[in-house]
Amino acid sequence: MPTIQSLLLKSLGLLLALTTVAAAQDYPTKPVRLIIPFPPGGSNDVVGRVFATHLGERLGKQVIVDNRGAGAGGIVGTEVARNSPPDGYTILIISLAHAVNPWLYKLPYDPIKDFTPIAMLGSGPVVLVVNPELPVHSVKELLDAAKQQPGKLQYASAGIGSFQHLSAELFKLTAGVNILHVPFKGGGPAMIDVIGGHTKVMFSSLVQTTPFIKSGKLRALGVGGLARNPVLPEVPTIAEAGVPTYESVNWWGLVAPAGTSPAIVERLHREITAVQDNPEVQKQFASEGASVVKMTTAEFGQHMVKEMNKWERVVKEGGIKAE
Repeated sequence: MPTIQSLLLKSLGLLLALTTVAAAQDYPTKPVRLIIPFPPGGSNDVVGRVFATHLGERLGKQVIVDNRGAGAGGIVGTEVARNSPPDGYTILIISLAHAVNPWLYKLPYDPIKDFTPIAMLGSGPVVLVVNPELPVHSVKELLDAAKQQPGKLQYASAGIGSFQHLSAELFKLTAGVNILHVPFKGGGPAMIDVIGGHTKVMFSSLVQTTPFIKSGKLRALGVGGLARNPVLPEVPTIAEAGVPTYESVNWWGLVAPAGTSPAIVERLHREITAVQDNPEVQKQFASEGASVVKMTTAEFGQHMVKEMNKWERVVKEGGIKAE
């Protein structure tokens, strides 16, 4: 016969389950915080704010953007998210940097085990841009300039291990050139520096860079996708412009602290999918050279692991070290 203790445990377990389901049904009862672990102006910030606005409308509660830009590679903001209660009221936008950081830093969290995947949001290629004052108008001319004076040309990035940094290092490895890395604390500050003409080169997300290309503040030399991008149809791929096999594409997704209720994760995934189906959002992504990408929560978790394995090779072969 069951003991009183076992019956009590079963009753408590049932009560907890019912309470969790009830809480998920009522969710959300207050604003949700979206942590963007980089300063304003970068691609994470651009994508995060698009989804925050529309997700808030779907949930019926405001989704408040919280930029936590201090610290290398978005680690500070990611740790804040990891240490937050797993109640669905703190979510985190991640990108390629999340998959690269384990190979650069001793992290205060596990990028896989400490987070629950919610949804993939989208992806977009890198674009190689230069300040118009730099007298190069093609990838070939940039390669020639880099080979004539190794280490003199400088490129800006959002920081060590960022999408910009890894894309540039992949370019250097593939093309066999030496361009000096100048890291900044975020894609926004890096972009400001290149537009100002201090550093002259940047490998940046097309989402972040398109407005400055179209306004003439930056000159695009090549895109990092396998095909030309509809937003810049006249700009060749970097592969066709002189660096065969080159490909670099950033991605963005949402995660929550590990232990977040599956019912809440399912609700968030459902609402995010509805946002992705919104023609306005699809048009906004397309206008900036990116694409909405849908995955199940399980598929997104697998994608995170796959990306970690891919970029481990680039970090190690490129000899990239955290400073």
